[in-house]
Amino acid sequence: MKLSRRAFLVGSTALTFAGRPAVAGTGNEAETTPFSRQTVIDRARALSRKGYRARPMVPQDWLDLTYDQYRDIRFRLDDALWADTSSNYNVDFFAPGLYFERTIKVWSVENGQAALVPFDIDHFKKGDLVPQLTRQDPALGYSGLRLRTDLGHPSGKTEYAVFQGASYFRAIGLGMTYGLSGRGLALKTGDPMGEEFPDFTEFWLEKPGPDQDNIILHALLDSPSVCGAYRFDIAPGTNCVMEVQATLFPRVELENVGIGPLTSMFLFDETNRNRFDDFRPAVHDNDGLLIHNGNDETLWRPLANHNRLQISYFVDENPKGFGLMQRARKLSDFADLEALYHNRPGLWVQPHGDWGAGSVVLVEIPTQAEIFDNIVAYWRPRDPMQPGDEVNLAYRLTWCTEPPKPDQTLPPARVLNTAMGARHNGAKTLPGRLAAIDFEPHPMFDDGPDAMTVYITSQQAETTQGVLQRNPETGGLRLVFGFEPGDSPYAELRAQLFRDGERASEVWLYRWTE
Repeated sequence: MKLSRRAFLVGSTALTFAGRPAVAGTGNEAETTPFSRQTVIDRARALSRKGYRARPMVPQDWLDLTYDQYRDIRFRLDDALWADTSSNYNVDFFAPGLYFERTIKVWSVENGQAALVPFDIDHFKKGDLVPQLTRQDPALGYSGLRLRTDLGHPSGKTEYAVFQGASYFRAIGLGMTYGLSGRGLALKTGDPMGEEFPDFTEFWLEKPGPDQDNIILHALLDSPSVCGAYRFDIAPGTNCVMEVQATLFPRVELENVGIGPLTSMFLFDETNRNRFDDFRPAVHDNDGLLIHNGNDETLWRPLANHNRLQISYFVDENPKGFGLMQRARKLSDFADLEALYHNRPGLWVQPHGDWGAGSVVLVEIPTQAEIFDNIVAYWRPRDPMQPGDEVNLAYRLTWCTEPPKPDQTLPPARVLNTAMGARHNGAKTLPGRLAAIDFEPHPMFDDGPDAMTVYITSQQAETTQGVLQRNPETGGLRLVFGFEPGDSPYAELRAQLFRDGERASEVWLYRWTE
């Protein structure tokens, strides 16, 4: 269940790269085949009717590379795909090996014709740490790809997205630092029998024109349980926006399936700071799950690193959006000058069309180290997908600091921060815990705390009435209340502010565990 973050951060940084004109094209322009999105759909459908066959693994000496040796194999930016053309976009490639046991095929598409991009070891700089490796032929393949384009940086094209490992991909907006990952599909997440990780096995990249501000990437997905055809329309910028179309062909009944899955890391913050001996006040890529549900409620669930695996279901119908967000945005929130957690993006999933009944699922996996991704969120349909079905889905992914404003006249006040600690009465420690929730400034708070109505509920714990005060530092309101779970090993907590019967804040939700 734990996923090594190092495996997906190899070879990628939020840096700007400059490249000179190059001679790299596809390397095989003469051998082309007709291509359209239907090509990938037909491939996925045909593949689903056959038994699953895993792709061959790369030679053992590639797999035996150490982390430092693998890092010493670096792609030559001058040899990027389309670097020698009028296209504003460049594509870099990653070598196979180490964590990446199987390779992908990459095709360059121009004027409806696809040409295979062969593996070329000469497109990589090999440092002194790299041993002599067997098999370096064009059919070997790559482990992933990186997208770069001109985003106004004076030194050249800037990277903004990486596709590497299973069906994982990451992206950033301008000035952001890589953090959480998106995935093509999640299968059996949290299942006692183990999770299944579908692979993107082939990519087709449509060559953008000189003035085009987006790029189209197609991907073929394959796993023992399902095949799929994906189309990503990717527009970099202040936010990186991806319009995703997916057509799935289940091989078996898919009950525990995750649509629009997100994977992140949460180690600690002010709710569990006492568990970690660390100079930093917090360590996380994202600090909350945000849901805009079909009833037009906005829910904020702070993330947690529990002692045991926790799976939460937020039942809904036709959700308007969900995502993992990072609301701690000051360097001082983390005091980390290298990881720059305050600069990590959130990722917002906005469904297109009717997604029907189901649940937003949050999986929180215990971890003791920040190198592991331990948070997963996705949409799980209520009804299983059946073998032989053709399931069409569409959604927008926005890599951002905050998602687009909901279609509301006055959106509710956001939760800025959650902190927890022991309850004290002078020198005496009381049973239970204390929760402090900070809400941002909001017009409905203008007349102060006395104008507000506070609702605090829990089925497992006794809660105090709560105290609402103005926070002079944020300008918003702070709600503080105690809760006593007694013998219960967990407590589901809910709090919200109202004014004159109208919702004034997001719904704050939290699962406390002993």
